Amino acid sequence: MIYLDHAAATPVDARVLEAMEPYFSHDFFNPSAAYLPAKKVAADYEAAKATIAHAIGAKASDLVITAGATEANNLALNIVTKFKTVPSRDGSLAPVVTGLAPSFSVVTSENPRVAPFLNLVLYLETEHDSVRKVAERYGGVPIKVLQSGVIDLDDLRNKITDDTELISVSLVNNELGTIQPLAEITSMIREIKFDRLRRGVKRQLLLHSDASQAPSLIDINVARLGVDLLTLNAAKVYGPKGVGALYVSHEVKLNPLTLGGGQENGLRSGTENVPGVVGFAKAMELAKEHVNGNRKKYATWRKILLSELQGYELVNKKHTLDNFVVLCYNGIDAERLIYLLEEKGVYVSTGAACAASKGKKSHVLAAIGLSDSEIAGSLRITMGETNSEEQIREAARLINEAVTSEKERLRNA
Repeated sequence: MIYLDHAAATPVDARVLEAMEPYFSHDFFNPSAAYLPAKKVAADYEAAKATIAHAIGAKASDLVITAGATEANNLALNIVTKFKTVPSRDGSLAPVVTGLAPSFSVVTSENPRVAPFLNLVLYLETEHDSVRKVAERYGGVPIKVLQSGVIDLDDLRNKITDDTELISVSLVNNELGTIQPLAEITSMIREIKFDRLRRGVKRQLLLHSDASQAPSLIDINVARLGVDLLTLNAAKVYGPKGVGALYVSHEVKLNPLTLGGGQENGLRSGTENVPGVVGFAKAMELAKEHVNGNRKKYATWRKILLSELQGYELVNKKHTLDNFVVLCYNGIDAERLIYLLEEKGVYVSTGAACAASKGKKSHVLAAIGLSDSEIAGSLRITMGETNSEEQIREAARLINEAVTSEKERLRNA
């Protein structure tokens, strides 16, 4: 097997699995229990959180552990939910949620008013659906990207109003591997916040970034990035699936999605996933340790792959992680290529797994200007720790064979 879809999922590293194992059967206690073995597990859990936090230059108290990046993104974006009251027909006050798109507005039967459109949330148009769909629910406005996939900073500036509270821009795009210039975005935000302060506008302006794809190849530091909220995902860094985290800066006040026992500072109630978090911590520790080595290795493999492949157009040419290669074979159905390659033991994708499995056209490739035909002929290759240089060369040979075979079939059709 030559697995080239590491952006979709990574196998659990053997060292991660070893760290997790005791907490499934031996140290299985509920961290909230009062007896000594449970307190030991609680201490281990907090130590694991501290390790994850340290990997991004934060503290354990800054993290909310979630069931993955989707929940973390949902939790981050719900900060814009604001309640106010407006007069109803009988003169009493009725609640309305501001900032929601009309179809999601919360109103009463006596007062069927629609909350005003306020540009509360701005989000990059190439974001993962776990950001896009929540942002749209809150009346969010998309920010355009350039043909390279990089944010259009002029469009961002033009769309920020005095009502804007949250901007969401992923550090690395999950389909292209595009690295966004967060430093330039945070510089713009600082300017706007200073101008608001000068004019007496008190509304907050926060930056959220989904960094799920980044830790194995980028040395992340939340202070250096200038983010207020940051999403992490264990499943993308050779940790367990179903575990994520949201970094929350001290001045940010979130609304909990889950109520109950008050775990995670009241923001994510439920018995803690101790083995998952211990595994997440080990995975983040290993990712940080090998960042520089990974960059060099994947840069070398990327050059080899592109030099040995034939007849393609490279989609993600610059500003991208080295382990991402997005190819376009215009006029060929990439879905057929995937099936042909699977028969040869090579696993690639057409984009985000959740979208590809439903046969949906990639909104990311559409946003950077690809035609329907080009989108249909695009393959995403994401290299990882299961690969070797020999596998990369063999994959290039097998992809060339599959493309040649498909072109021959189309000529004879």
